[in-house]
Amino acid sequence: MIVGVRAEDLRITILPYLVLMLSVRVVLLVCICLRTCCAYKPPLSSYKPPIYSYSKRVSYQKGLIDRCKLHWRNATLDHFTWVKPTNTTGYFRQRVFICDENWGPAPNGALGPIFLYLGNEADVTLYLNHTGLMWENAPEFGALLVFAEHRYYGKSKPWGADVRSHMGYLTAEQALADYAELIVELRSSRKGAQHSPVIGFGGSYGGMLAAWMRLKYPHLLDGAVAASAPIWNFYGEEPPFNDLAFSQGVTYDASRQAGAAPRCVKNVRRAWKVLHKMGSSSEGRADLARALQLCPDSRLKNKGDVIVLRDYLASAWDYLAMGNFPYPSSYMTNGAGNLPAYPVRVACSYMAEPHLDGPKLLTAMAQAAGVLYNFSGTLDCFSIGTGPSPESDESANFWDYQWCTEMIMPASRDGVTDMFWQDPFNYTAAVENCRASWGVEPRSKSWPVTQWGGHNIGAGSNIVFSNGLLDPWHGGGVLEDISRSMVAVIIPEGAHHLDL
Repeated sequence: MIVGVRAEDLRITILPYLVLMLSVRVVLLVCICLRTCCAYKPPLSSYKPPIYSYSKRVSYQKGLIDRCKLHWRNATLDHFTWVKPTNTTGYFRQRVFICDENWGPAPNGALGPIFLYLGNEADVTLYLNHTGLMWENAPEFGALLVFAEHRYYGKSKPWGADVRSHMGYLTAEQALADYAELIVELRSSRKGAQHSPVIGFGGSYGGMLAAWMRLKYPHLLDGAVAASAPIWNFYGEEPPFNDLAFSQGVTYDASRQAGAAPRCVKNVRRAWKVLHKMGSSSEGRADLARALQLCPDSRLKNKGDVIVLRDYLASAWDYLAMGNFPYPSSYMTNGAGNLPAYPVRVACSYMAEPHLDGPKLLTAMAQAAGVLYNFSGTLDCFSIGTGPSPESDESANFWDYQWCTEMIMPASRDGVTDMFWQDPFNYTAAVENCRASWGVEPRSKSWPVTQWGGHNIGAGSNIVFSNGLLDPWHGGGVLEDISRSMVAVIIPEGAHHLDL
């Protein structure tokens, strides 16, 4: 127990408990042994994933939000200049949920720790409802739970409906400064909180924020659990990042080794060739629309439309791989409804027949993509570019701005080591698209490494980096211990921040 531990003692005491919390959660969910120091090695060909029965399990408990108090705070719009932004008060309303039912004193009178979720690129209620690691450990640690919403997402939007005209304040640096302000406010406004250690939690981009905040604000954030955080997924890394890692990770999820149908990868790879061939003529495009059950508003007028369709279908496999959890989960739909347990296996069940070809192969592809896009089972047709929910579409849109300015993560495909097609990442084309879409471009190709340190973060401490090998983002994550207090936890059967 670390209830009542003073912040200055945390460097010595917190790491074992962070590892313990993760380890217990991993054992319960995945039922495998794990090591806290293990490099990623390709799965053995003889490895067979265990079969779990999670049909009655859901990924979150209903009513969690009712156990929290909604708090609106005035967050500083621009932390890094003394020039007041025009047409604004200089503040915006940031949404925070505070859950104090377990926060109580230890025998020495000191209050328990503060578990802070550093919100990322979605409505904060999504993380409140899906971060069971915090909820399940709060009673034991006597922890105060705080879920903070990332600026520009959910309901924490500067300028309200006119937010798209003022996107320049959407940066990771500004968001971390928001969380720093929040920690100071929590400690000063809540009696007894001055000596409560603050532990940051985050998954994906939120995990990156958790790690970076521990590095940048170690006097405020005493430790961090950075789940599925691809902090080494950028240009300028040394050693260089493998930009095929994501597509290879998605392909692994669809393979026999990961429990999917044996023919799935071959059929998916062949489907792109069939789609390209049929899409080369107007008659073929009409056949494509019928085979893929496209809506009338998704008419394929030319080869460019076929490329957009191809990317839309491939994106479904990407999201299914990230959400390849061993139980039904609504995380990848932004809470709109559940995907099935192991959704990649379900998608691959439509691609399992050995002799699929032509329109039948593409109909099977539509059924596979429908595991994500038609999770509700209510769609009669597919509208190209429409995600599983409006919330997902908005979040992806604003994340695209962040990607264009400071988060460009190169991702290639080769059609040989993955199940897609040859598509090397084109940085020049990506920057041109950012200029066209948002009127912005990256500060420099390797700015994230300059800003956050890349592999040279050994001076940090008290960070647990967890990665699942079913998560295609793990290739850009920390897979080996950096030091005794910056450790890697590998979850062979884990998808995108499963441990949270």
